[in-house]
Amino acid sequence: MSVLPSVAVVILNWNGRNFLEKFLPSVCSSTYGNLQLYVADNASTDDSVAFVRTNFPEVKIIQNPANDGFAGGYNEALQHVKADIYVLLNQDVEVEPGWIEPVVAQMMEDERIAACQPKLRFYDKKTEFEYAGAAGGWMDILGYTFCRGRILYTTEEDRGQYDDAQDIFWATGAALFIRSACFHEVGGFDADFFAHMEEVDLCWRLKRAGYRICYCPKSVVYHVGGGSLPQGNPRKLYLNFRNNLMMLWKNLHPADRWIILFQRFFLDLLAALKSLVAGKPKDMKAIFRAYRDYSRWRSKYQFSKDRLPQKRLLEMTGVFHGIMIWRYYFLNRKTFGTLEK
Repeated sequence: MSVLPSVAVVILNWNGRNFLEKFLPSVCSSTYGNLQLYVADNASTDDSVAFVRTNFPEVKIIQNPANDGFAGGYNEALQHVKADIYVLLNQDVEVEPGWIEPVVAQMMEDERIAACQPKLRFYDKKTEFEYAGAAGGWMDILGYTFCRGRILYTTEEDRGQYDDAQDIFWATGAALFIRSACFHEVGGFDADFFAHMEEVDLCWRLKRAGYRICYCPKSVVYHVGGGSLPQGNPRKLYLNFRNNLMMLWKNLHPADRWIILFQRFFLDLLAALKSLVAGKPKDMKAIFRAYRDYSRWRSKYQFSKDRLPQKRLLEMTGVFHGIMIWRYYFLNRKTFGTLEK
Protein backbone atom coordinates (compact mmCIF):
# COMPACT_ATOMS: atom_id res chain seq x y z
CA MET A 1 0.00 0.00 0.00
CA SER A 2 1.47 3.34 -1.07
CA VAL A 3 2.02 6.07 1.49
CA LEU A 4 -0.18 9.13 1.09
CA PRO A 5 1.78 12.29 0.25
CA SER A 6 1.87 14.63 3.21
CA VAL A 7 -0.38 17.67 2.76
CA ALA A 8 -0.29 20.93 4.70
CA VAL A 9 -3.25 23.31 4.43
CA VAL A 10 -1.95 26.79 5.21
CA ILE A 11 -4.48 29.59 5.71
CA LEU A 12 -2.97 33.06 5.55
CA ASN A 13 -4.89 35.29 7.93
CA TRP A 14 -5.00 39.02 8.49
CA ASN A 15 -7.65 40.31 10.89
CA GLY A 16 -9.91 37.50 9.78
CA ARG A 17 -11.38 36.31 13.08
CA ASN A 18 -14.92 36.31 11.63
CA PHE A 19 -13.86 34.28 8.58
CA LEU A 20 -11.91 31.80 10.69
CA GLU A 21 -14.86 31.32 13.03
CA LYS A 22 -17.13 30.67 10.07
CA PHE A 23 -14.94 28.58 7.77
CA LEU A 24 -12.21 26.90 9.80
CA PRO A 25 -14.61 24.20 11.10
CA SER A 26 -15.11 22.95 7.52
CA VAL A 27 -11.34 22.77 6.98
CA CYS A 28 -10.92 20.84 10.24
CA SER A 29 -13.48 18.34 8.95
CA SER A 30 -11.23 17.39 6.03
CA THR A 31 -10.90 13.62 5.70
CA TYR A 32 -7.46 13.34 4.06
CA GLY A 33 -5.32 10.83 5.94
CA ASN A 34 -1.92 12.58 6.05
CA LEU A 35 -2.82 16.17 6.84
CA GLN A 36 -1.49 19.11 8.83
CA LEU A 37 -3.43 22.34 9.37
CA TYR A 38 -1.85 25.77 9.82
CA VAL A 39 -2.98 29.35 10.24
CA ALA A 40 -0.23 31.74 9.20
CA ASP A 41 -1.03 35.09 10.76
CA ASN A 42 0.12 38.27 9.03
CA ALA A 43 0.53 40.42 12.17
CA SER A 44 -3.21 40.74 12.80
CA THR A 45 -4.43 43.37 15.25
CA ASP A 46 -7.62 41.47 16.13
CA ASP A 47 -7.85 38.35 18.33
CA SER A 48 -7.49 35.84 15.47
CA VAL A 49 -4.53 34.00 16.95
CA ALA A 50 -6.02 33.72 20.44
CA PHE A 51 -9.32 32.54 18.94
CA VAL A 52 -7.65 29.74 16.95
CA ARG A 53 -5.52 28.62 19.88
CA THR A 54 -8.55 28.39 22.15
CA ASN A 55 -11.04 26.82 19.78
CA PHE A 56 -8.92 24.82 17.31
CA PRO A 57 -5.95 23.38 19.24
CA GLU A 58 -5.26 20.93 16.41
CA VAL A 59 -4.35 23.86 14.13
CA LYS A 60 -0.74 25.01 14.27
CA ILE A 61 -0.02 28.74 14.38
CA ILE A 62 2.69 30.56 12.46
CA GLN A 63 3.06 34.23 13.39
CA ASN A 64 4.67 36.40 10.72
CA PRO A 65 6.48 39.46 12.11
CA ALA A 66 4.75 41.88 9.72
CA ASN A 67 1.98 42.08 7.15
CA ASP A 68 3.88 41.57 3.91
CA GLY A 69 0.76 40.75 1.92
CA PHE A 70 -0.21 37.48 0.30
CA ALA A 71 3.12 36.97 -1.46
CA GLY A 72 5.51 37.90 1.31
CA GLY A 73 3.29 36.36 3.98
CA TYR A 74 3.27 32.94 2.35
CA ASN A 75 6.98 33.09 1.52
CA GLU A 76 7.71 33.68 5.20
CA ALA A 77 5.21 31.13 6.56
CA LEU A 78 6.13 28.28 4.23
CA GLN A 79 9.70 28.30 5.49
CA HIS A 80 8.24 26.72 8.65
CA VAL A 81 6.07 24.06 6.96
CA LYS A 82 7.28 20.61 5.94
CA ALA A 83 4.99 18.70 3.57
CA ASP A 84 5.00 17.17 0.09
CA ILE A 85 2.11 19.36 -1.02
CA TYR A 86 1.13 22.80 0.23
CA VAL A 87 -2.50 23.87 0.00
CA LEU A 88 -2.68 27.65 0.16
CA LEU A 89 -6.23 28.39 1.24
CA ASN A 90 -7.90 31.77 1.65
CA GLN A 91 -9.48 32.51 5.01
CA ASP A 92 -12.88 33.06 3.33
CA VAL A 93 -13.21 29.60 1.75
CA GLU A 94 -15.60 26.82 2.79
CA VAL A 95 -14.61 23.26 1.89
CA GLU A 96 -16.30 19.85 1.92
CA PRO A 97 -14.82 16.87 3.83
CA GLY A 98 -13.36 15.06 0.79
CA TRP A 99 -12.08 18.10 -1.08
CA ILE A 100 -8.35 17.22 -0.86
CA GLU A 101 -8.33 13.62 -2.10
CA PRO A 102 -9.32 14.18 -5.77
CA VAL A 103 -6.75 16.94 -6.30
CA VAL A 104 -3.91 14.95 -4.75
CA ALA A 105 -4.89 11.88 -6.80
CA GLN A 106 -4.77 13.92 -10.00
CA MET A 107 -1.39 15.41 -9.10
CA MET A 108 0.02 11.96 -8.38
CA GLU A 109 -0.81 10.83 -11.92
CA ASP A 110 2.08 12.90 -13.28
CA GLU A 111 5.04 14.26 -11.32
CA ARG A 112 5.18 17.15 -13.81
CA ILE A 113 1.93 18.54 -12.37
CA ALA A 114 3.35 21.19 -10.06
CA ALA A 115 0.10 22.94 -9.14
CA CYS A 116 -3.60 22.24 -9.32
CA GLN A 117 -6.81 23.96 -8.30
CA PRO A 118 -10.31 22.71 -7.42
CA LYS A 119 -13.47 24.14 -8.88
CA LEU A 120 -14.29 27.50 -7.26
CA ARG A 121 -17.92 28.39 -6.71
CA PHE A 122 -19.38 31.52 -5.14
CA TYR A 123 -20.23 31.06 -1.47
CA ASP A 124 -23.38 33.22 -1.63
CA LYS A 125 -24.61 31.60 -4.87
CA LYS A 126 -23.38 28.07 -4.68
CA THR A 127 -24.37 27.12 -8.23
CA GLU A 128 -22.34 29.99 -9.73
CA PHE A 129 -18.63 30.11 -10.48
CA GLU A 130 -16.57 32.49 -8.36
CA TYR A 131 -14.46 35.30 -9.75
CA ALA A 132 -11.06 34.37 -8.31
CA GLY A 133 -10.57 31.03 -10.05
CA ALA A 134 -13.81 29.50 -11.37
CA ALA A 135 -12.86 26.45 -13.46
CA GLY A 136 -9.22 27.34 -14.05
CA GLY A 137 -7.19 30.36 -15.10
CA TRP A 138 -6.33 31.28 -18.68
CA MET A 139 -4.49 34.14 -20.39
CA ASP A 140 -4.91 35.79 -23.77
CA ILE A 141 -2.17 36.85 -26.20
CA LEU A 142 -1.87 40.30 -24.58
CA GLY A 143 -1.53 38.98 -21.03
CA TYR A 144 -5.10 39.62 -19.86
CA THR A 145 -6.18 36.96 -17.38
CA PHE A 146 -9.60 35.30 -17.17
CA CYS A 147 -11.09 31.95 -16.21
CA ARG A 148 -13.25 29.23 -17.62
CA GLY A 149 -16.54 30.25 -16.07
CA ARG A 150 -15.55 33.90 -15.48
CA ILE A 151 -14.55 36.56 -18.00
CA LEU A 152 -13.94 40.01 -16.55
CA TYR A 153 -16.89 40.54 -14.19
CA THR A 154 -19.24 38.06 -15.90
CA THR A 155 -19.55 34.75 -14.06
CA GLU A 156 -21.42 31.70 -15.32
CA GLU A 157 -23.68 29.23 -13.60
CA ASP A 158 -22.06 25.84 -13.14
CA ARG A 159 -24.08 23.46 -15.34
CA GLY A 160 -21.28 20.91 -15.66
CA GLN A 161 -19.89 22.60 -18.78
CA TYR A 162 -16.37 22.64 -17.31
CA ASP A 163 -16.28 19.24 -15.65
CA ASP A 164 -13.28 18.06 -17.65
CA ALA A 165 -9.88 17.98 -15.96
CA GLN A 166 -7.45 19.96 -18.09
CA ASP A 167 -4.20 21.88 -18.21
CA ILE A 168 -4.66 25.58 -17.49
CA PHE A 169 -2.34 28.59 -17.48
CA TRP A 170 -2.71 29.55 -13.82
CA ALA A 171 -4.33 28.14 -10.70
CA THR A 172 -6.15 30.35 -8.23
CA GLY A 173 -4.36 31.50 -5.10
CA ALA A 174 -7.62 31.11 -3.17
CA ALA A 175 -7.18 27.31 -3.08
CA LEU A 176 -3.81 26.47 -4.56
CA PHE A 177 -2.39 22.94 -4.34
CA ILE A 178 1.33 23.06 -5.10
CA ARG A 179 4.23 20.67 -4.67
CA SER A 180 6.51 22.17 -2.03
CA ALA A 181 9.65 21.23 -3.96
CA CYS A 182 8.37 23.05 -7.05
CA PHE A 183 7.35 26.11 -5.05
CA HIS A 184 10.86 26.49 -3.67
CA GLU A 185 12.59 25.48 -6.91
CA VAL A 186 11.29 28.58 -8.71
CA GLY A 187 11.73 30.88 -5.72
CA GLY A 188 8.18 31.00 -4.35
CA PHE A 189 6.06 34.10 -4.80
CA ASP A 190 7.54 37.39 -5.92
CA ALA A 191 7.25 39.50 -2.77
CA ASP A 192 7.25 42.71 -4.85
CA PHE A 193 3.69 41.85 -5.89
CA PHE A 194 2.36 42.10 -2.30
CA ALA A 195 -1.09 40.85 -3.40
CA HIS A 196 -2.92 40.06 -6.66
CA MET A 197 -1.48 38.27 -9.71
CA GLU A 198 1.30 36.64 -7.65
CA GLU A 199 -0.17 33.19 -8.27
CA VAL A 200 -0.32 33.84 -12.03
CA ASP A 201 3.33 34.89 -12.01
CA LEU A 202 4.26 31.80 -9.99
CA CYS A 203 2.38 29.47 -12.34
CA TRP A 204 3.97 31.12 -15.38
CA ARG A 205 7.42 30.51 -13.92
CA LEU A 206 6.50 26.90 -13.19
CA LYS A 207 5.40 26.45 -16.79
CA ARG A 208 8.65 27.96 -18.00
CA ALA A 209 10.45 25.40 -15.84
CA GLY A 210 8.63 22.60 -17.67
CA TYR A 211 5.82 21.84 -15.22
CA ARG A 212 2.08 21.50 -15.74
CA ILE A 213 -0.70 23.50 -14.04
CA CYS A 214 -4.04 21.69 -13.83
CA TYR A 215 -7.69 21.98 -12.87
CA CYS A 216 -9.55 19.29 -10.91
CA PRO A 217 -13.36 19.44 -11.27
CA LYS A 218 -13.95 16.60 -8.81
CA SER A 219 -13.12 18.92 -5.90
CA VAL A 220 -15.38 21.91 -5.20
CA VAL A 221 -14.81 24.74 -2.73
CA TYR A 222 -16.85 27.87 -2.01
CA HIS A 223 -15.21 31.29 -1.91
CA VAL A 224 -16.67 34.50 -0.49
CA GLY A 225 -14.21 36.70 -2.41
CA GLY A 226 -13.07 40.25 -1.72
CA GLY A 227 -12.31 39.43 1.90
CA SER A 228 -9.35 41.82 2.00
CA LEU A 229 -9.99 44.14 -0.94
CA PRO A 230 -13.45 44.12 -2.58
CA GLN A 231 -14.05 44.48 -6.30
CA GLY A 232 -14.11 48.12 -7.39
CA ASN A 233 -11.56 49.21 -4.80
CA PRO A 234 -8.97 51.55 -6.42
CA ARG A 235 -6.19 49.87 -4.42
CA LYS A 236 -7.16 46.51 -5.92
CA LEU A 237 -7.26 48.05 -9.40
CA TYR A 238 -3.81 49.56 -8.87
CA LEU A 239 -2.29 46.24 -7.76
CA ASN A 240 -3.90 44.33 -10.63
CA PHE A 241 -2.58 46.74 -13.28
CA ARG A 242 0.88 47.18 -11.74
CA ASN A 243 1.42 43.49 -11.04
CA ASN A 244 0.17 42.39 -14.44
CA LEU A 245 2.72 44.67 -16.11
CA MET A 246 5.52 43.44 -13.82
CA MET A 247 4.57 39.84 -14.59
CA LEU A 248 4.62 40.43 -18.35
CA TRP A 249 7.98 42.19 -18.25
CA LYS A 250 9.51 39.31 -16.26
CA ASN A 251 8.06 36.33 -18.09
CA LEU A 252 7.47 37.24 -21.73
CA HIS A 253 9.92 35.92 -24.26
CA PRO A 254 12.16 38.77 -25.54
CA ALA A 255 10.65 38.37 -29.00
CA ASP A 256 7.18 39.06 -27.56
CA ARG A 257 7.89 41.53 -24.77
CA TRP A 258 7.93 44.92 -26.49
CA ILE A 259 5.15 44.32 -29.00
CA ILE A 260 2.77 43.06 -26.31
CA LEU A 261 3.59 45.79 -23.81
CA PHE A 262 3.28 48.44 -26.55
CA GLN A 263 -0.26 47.27 -27.32
CA ARG A 264 -1.11 47.02 -23.64
CA PHE A 265 -0.09 50.63 -23.04
CA PHE A 266 -2.72 51.94 -25.44
CA LEU A 267 -5.43 49.58 -24.21
CA ASP A 268 -4.72 50.48 -20.59
CA LEU A 269 -4.80 54.17 -21.51
CA LEU A 270 -8.27 53.59 -22.98
CA ALA A 271 -9.28 51.88 -19.73
CA ALA A 272 -8.10 54.92 -17.76
CA LEU A 273 -10.05 57.31 -20.00
CA LYS A 274 -13.12 55.07 -19.75
CA SER A 275 -12.91 55.33 -15.96
CA LEU A 276 -12.79 59.12 -16.17
CA VAL A 277 -15.81 59.26 -18.50
CA ALA A 278 -17.68 56.90 -16.16
CA GLY A 279 -17.14 59.31 -13.28
CA LYS A 280 -14.46 57.24 -11.55
CA PRO A 281 -11.42 59.53 -11.38
CA LYS A 282 -9.90 57.45 -8.55
CA ASP A 283 -9.78 54.44 -10.87
CA MET A 284 -8.03 56.50 -13.55
CA LYS A 285 -5.47 57.69 -11.01
CA ALA A 286 -4.94 54.09 -9.85
CA ILE A 287 -4.04 53.03 -13.40
CA PHE A 288 -1.64 55.93 -13.86
CA ARG A 289 -0.01 55.19 -10.47
CA ALA A 290 0.33 51.56 -11.51
CA TYR A 291 2.27 52.59 -14.62
CA ARG A 292 4.44 54.99 -12.62
CA ASP A 293 5.40 52.37 -10.05
CA TYR A 294 5.84 49.67 -12.70
CA SER A 295 8.31 51.95 -14.51
CA ARG A 296 10.25 52.50 -11.29
CA TRP A 297 10.32 48.76 -10.61
CA ARG A 298 11.36 47.95 -14.20
CA SER A 299 14.37 50.27 -14.00
CA LYS A 300 15.73 48.11 -11.16
CA TYR A 301 14.74 44.64 -12.41
CA GLN A 302 17.65 42.38 -13.35
CA PHE A 303 16.95 39.66 -15.91
CA SER A 304 20.27 38.04 -15.02
CA LYS A 305 18.69 36.71 -11.82
CA ASP A 306 16.04 34.81 -13.80
CA ARG A 307 17.56 31.45 -14.77
CA LEU A 308 14.36 29.85 -16.10
CA PRO A 309 14.01 28.90 -19.79
CA GLN A 310 12.39 31.46 -22.08
CA LYS A 311 9.21 30.24 -23.75
CA ARG A 312 6.87 31.91 -26.24
CA LEU A 313 3.44 32.62 -24.83
CA LEU A 314 1.59 31.02 -27.75
CA GLU A 315 3.45 27.74 -27.19
CA MET A 316 1.97 27.29 -23.71
CA THR A 317 -1.25 25.57 -22.68
CA GLY A 318 -4.05 27.68 -21.24
CA VAL A 319 -3.44 30.56 -23.66
CA PHE A 320 -6.31 31.92 -25.76
CA HIS A 321 -5.04 32.82 -29.24
CA GLY A 322 -7.00 36.04 -29.45
CA ILE A 323 -7.69 39.29 -27.58
CA MET A 324 -10.19 38.58 -24.84
CA ILE A 325 -11.31 42.18 -24.19
CA TRP A 326 -12.00 42.76 -27.91
CA ARG A 327 -14.31 39.76 -28.08
CA TYR A 328 -15.93 40.58 -24.75
CA TYR A 329 -16.72 44.25 -25.38
CA PHE A 330 -17.10 44.46 -29.16
CA LEU A 331 -18.31 40.99 -30.17
CA ASN A 332 -20.39 40.40 -27.00
CA ARG A 333 -18.65 37.10 -26.22
CA LYS A 334 -19.28 37.00 -22.48
CA THR A 335 -18.58 33.33 -21.73
CA PHE A 336 -15.56 31.11 -22.19
CA GLY A 337 -17.43 28.78 -24.52
CA THR A 338 -18.27 31.61 -26.94
CA LEU A 339 -14.84 33.29 -27.06
CA GLU A 340 -13.60 31.35 -30.08
CA LYS A 341 -16.84 31.42 -32.07
